[in-house]
Amino acid sequence: MTDLDQKQLGKTLWNIADQLRGAMNADDFRDYMLSFLFLRYLSDNYEAAAKKELGADYPDPNAIVNGGNTPLSVWYADNPHDVAAFEKQMRRKVHYVIEPQYLWANIVHLAKTQDGKLLDALQHGFKFIEEESFSSNFQGLFSEINLGSDKLGRKYDDRNAKLCSIISEIARGMALFSTDVDTLGNAYEYLIGQFAAGSGKKAGEFYTPQQISSILSGIVTLDSHEPKTGQRKKLNAVFDFACGSGSLLLNVRHRMGDHGIGRILGMEKNITTYNLARMNMLLHGVKDTEFEIYHRDVSKTSRQADRTLRPPCGDEGDRGERLQPQHFPVRQHGGSGRGDRLGVDARGVGRNRQVDSKGHSQAQQVSERAWFAPTAMN
Repeated sequence: MTDLDQKQLGKTLWNIADQLRGAMNADDFRDYMLSFLFLRYLSDNYEAAAKKELGADYPDPNAIVNGGNTPLSVWYADNPHDVAAFEKQMRRKVHYVIEPQYLWANIVHLAKTQDGKLLDALQHGFKFIEEESFSSNFQGLFSEINLGSDKLGRKYDDRNAKLCSIISEIARGMALFSTDVDTLGNAYEYLIGQFAAGSGKKAGEFYTPQQISSILSGIVTLDSHEPKTGQRKKLNAVFDFACGSGSLLLNVRHRMGDHGIGRILGMEKNITTYNLARMNMLLHGVKDTEFEIYHRDVSKTSRQADRTLRPPCGDEGDRGERLQPQHFPVRQHGGSGRGDRLGVDARGVGRNRQVDSKGHSQAQQVSERAWFAPTAMN
């Protein structure tokens, strides 16, 4: 898909969101819209991997008589004794499992047929993804989506009908485009930006404009000892202590390549934004074993923490707080207590330092980790 098509998809989805939210404010509707896009991504990625895994045994969609069935639901029904082995293999290859009844194709079918079970299917599907899909537990991933909200309707049938309308329109809009996982990730980022623009001064809580994000990510990926040599080949870890929706971390990953960063780590105090960041990581193909986003407020962490875990915001007495090791287990991913770090503040100023086990700062030779100070939005 071309860049123009990607932008057009984002605009189409935004127009649908603007038309359908009704009495609901943009911030509330954002959580529904982005969650459905996230489910679409997980489903598409999973079904593509399942088709590859099953090969000739994957049912032909054109041969399915009941339009409500998906190829995987047919295969599950025909091969009950092989399901456990299949799901084990899928967890190994794509790192998660989604049962057929919770796949986007089935949810869309329920929506288009105005099935009264849609709301229940979504509730159970979201709970399954949070607790069972991944080896990691993504508890609370959809906690901000209230499917029982009066804003969807006062009665169950009203809420179900509203969800049928929303999902049917999203599916219709997306059917106009040939989508792939990269396209869906870009559409997700576009919608985050649009919702941020509608949030005014609150936008900084979860979104950094891409132009600023691109500059910051470019700085931290340069060789800190000799920037003229260009980009570093490897980062052991990249931190963002106020990661918002995670796009700054993803920009660094994009620059370094899928295998250029040992570990992606972030911290976010706002629960809604914290969930957006976790979805954003997964939706951009970052496996659950490759990142950790923590629901923490860096300004409230203890000053008694190990100095080697202190965000590099400046010299002694600066505004940076220190983190308890259990709050942000850097040592698990960095090796020893000695580490090289690059701090970047909101103005894009890099500060190099080396901190030894006693907390003494020295001139840094090489930076193996990239840090984003708490002042850097997103």
